[in-house]
Amino acid sequence: MRHSEEGKSRLSSLRTSKLLRWMVGIPVALVLLLAAASYLFDEPLRRFMEERINRNLKGYSVQLSAAHLQLLDLSLTLKGLTLIQQAHPIPAVASFPVITATIHWREIFFGKLVAEVRLNRPSMNINLQQLSSEAASTVSLKERGWQQALEEIYPLKINTVTVTDANVTYIDQDPQRPLVLSRFNLRATNIRNIHQPDQVYPSPFKLDTAIFESGYGTVEGNANFLARPHVGMKGRFTLEKVPIDYFKTVAARSNLSIDGGVLKGTGNAEYAATVKIARLENLTIQGMKLDYIHSQRTAGAEKARAVVVGNAAKKLANKPGLLIRADQVTLTGCTLGLVNQAAKKPYRIFLAGTDLQLSNFSNQFEQGPAHVSLKAKFMGSGITTASATFRPENRGPDLDLSVNIGETQLTSMNNLLRSYGDFDVSAGVFSFVTELHVKNGAISGYIKPFFKGMDVYDRRTDSKNGVGHQMYEMMIGGVAKILENRPRQQVATRADISGPVGNPEASGWQIALELIKNAFFKAILPGFEKEASGEVKR
Repeated sequence: MRHSEEGKSRLSSLRTSKLLRWMVGIPVALVLLLAAASYLFDEPLRRFMEERINRNLKGYSVQLSAAHLQLLDLSLTLKGLTLIQQAHPIPAVASFPVITATIHWREIFFGKLVAEVRLNRPSMNINLQQLSSEAASTVSLKERGWQQALEEIYPLKINTVTVTDANVTYIDQDPQRPLVLSRFNLRATNIRNIHQPDQVYPSPFKLDTAIFESGYGTVEGNANFLARPHVGMKGRFTLEKVPIDYFKTVAARSNLSIDGGVLKGTGNAEYAATVKIARLENLTIQGMKLDYIHSQRTAGAEKARAVVVGNAAKKLANKPGLLIRADQVTLTGCTLGLVNQAAKKPYRIFLAGTDLQLSNFSNQFEQGPAHVSLKAKFMGSGITTASATFRPENRGPDLDLSVNIGETQLTSMNNLLRSYGDFDVSAGVFSFVTELHVKNGAISGYIKPFFKGMDVYDRRTDSKNGVGHQMYEMMIGGVAKILENRPRQQVATRADISGPVGNPEASGWQIALELIKNAFFKAILPGFEKEASGEVKR
């Protein structure tokens, strides 16, 4: 009896063991089968995805090296995805070594089946040719098929994107001076507004990157990626130690020459359907040398550019729903110059050691006036101060401007004197004072240049010039001596200015620059002749 019970027990144990083996073995076998099947479909999947993506794109195409769909967790891995612009295929616009798309499992507990996408070490390479081709294309961004192409990569809606260690390179005209953002990292979550859908911007995002090797930048905020008619976002940005002269080639197209300089700044921005705000809280530029280069070859383009800038400023002034504001912009230890290559004899004038502060600049009248103050050394020697008040243009340009240039060594201005007056000097100092006001379409103010101790003709240096030119320089020097104020030993003239604004369509900044140019170039040299003919009011 006991043997019979032991036999039954053994049989029961064997049956239980066999059942357990089946219960464990079948799932394990299924897992192995699914894993093996996943790899069997890799090549057909790669060809299928490459074909479907390219079917949707217009003007661009992709090449895909490998694709793998893991049937166990439905994760997708793409390797070697390359995007090219068909008009200019070299270099590739973007390369993605590894893209991973998985189900965002956490959101399943909230009843949402969405995806999480990770991009590891992608790179973007853009050049001027590619940008120009894109700008000239008649196919709109919406018609390019980007959205459809992304949907072909993974069928689920993307809820989280993580970009790690990306590299973005832009090449303008000089391939030796690329603009590079390296170690670029981005994370955006809750893209499908699963959480806090009642918030205006429910999706957090953060971006950080190295800028041109030594610089650093961050952007952090929130967005609404599902907003219509376009994405809405709000965030803060920080820039540190950004080298400015990397913009050399880009700036050259605007006749600007940049050398050296480091930038840092903070600010915030908001962009949505009903509000657009760009606020620069603080921007500091240190040690920059900036020249504006005027030439006969680019004169037409410069004039056209000025019209475009003026029209843009007018269009943006007091535009509803748009606020552009700079709380504080500071230049320290900078050199600002103007090079005139179109003159009969080219010259350069400059302000060295420039410290400039711009505050409360805005495109909205209700924000109040902007203030500018400047300290510098004109031509490296003349202590210069200037201040200006610009009110947002509600009824045309509205500004006050004053400039005071202290004793400047005239010898440093010889190229300018040769260009405008066809003479140079061997000694003397120059000073200059002006106050100008623009309001209600009218200009008022005065200009007053001073010359002191000026020696025009020097037999030792001018003997190589012709006799006629030597006599001309002697005459200029003689007039200067005759006109000297004997107690102060200086030549001083004053020209009063009044009348309507010549170009009422111009912005306040354009008018200010034109006034400075006219005040300086048209008053400094003809001053003797005006004084002698009685045309200038003392």
